[in-house]
Amino acid sequence: MTIIDAVTTTTAQLPNQSPAQSTYQTRVADYWNAEENPVNLELGRIDDLYHHHYGLGDADWSVLDDDSDPARRRDRITAELHRLEQAQAELLARHLGPLSPADRVFDAGCGRGGGSVVAHLRYGCQADGVTISAKQAEFAGEQARKRGIDDRVRYHHRNMLDTGLPSGQFAASWNNESTMYVELELLFAEHARLLRRGGRYVTITGCYNDTYGRASREVSLINAHYICDIHPRSEYFRAMARNRLVPTHVEDLTAAALPYWELRKQADHLVTGIEDTFITAYENGSFQYLLIVADRV
Repeated sequence: MTIIDAVTTTTAQLPNQSPAQSTYQTRVADYWNAEENPVNLELGRIDDLYHHHYGLGDADWSVLDDDSDPARRRDRITAELHRLEQAQAELLARHLGPLSPADRVFDAGCGRGGGSVVAHLRYGCQADGVTISAKQAEFAGEQARKRGIDDRVRYHHRNMLDTGLPSGQFAASWNNESTMYVELELLFAEHARLLRRGGRYVTITGCYNDTYGRASREVSLINAHYICDIHPRSEYFRAMARNRLVPTHVEDLTAAALPYWELRKQADHLVTGIEDTFITAYENGSFQYLLIVADRV
């Protein structure tokens, strides 16, 4: 497997230098290399914090009332959705600490890099983000250079299951809605390798509810839409236990996630067709949105 950094990655290198380890991972990389979804890009342009996750908290529904000026209404909806996704990123970052500028953190499945920037701005720490998409790594690296923080926040075109980063050097690590693209056993083994003893791991993730039974129709539709494989809730805790990650805090964020989807459903310029599926899955109990915090022992 060839390992390359974002600073040396070019689009022309994609076919021969992908860190994908399987045909499936190649398909995932191809998907994100081609992705230009407005729901990711338009929200990020507001403040150059580009996220690839959803939002949390009560929405300001007044943004829907501005019918006299369609352009203003559209901008207000976009800004409100970004506020909710930024609140999600901040919630995750708060659980990483306490950190200092001397600490180093790892963002697994970093996308276009927003989460790494949020962590750096909050703590002053060094951050390494890893994505299987060369296009995302290039984009995120350029954003760091524009901010003048590329000496502290670095992005790599690598595989989150086999990063090549040094063992035991990270004070904290996380996945933000990226665990469903990999095997949890392999993922948590890599986090455990990277984290120092007492280091903190955090994930915010969608998972299917084992008490419901098998994965619901809605969960299957979400899998097909994003080319992913949503894991059952119980598997997170089994895989963590096998890899020296001990949960210290678990929070069900499902109710807090619903307003984002209900608002996005009404954003004609941002809908992707999966909104009703998420709402139904959350409401019927087959799908949950969890925050899991664990310490590496």
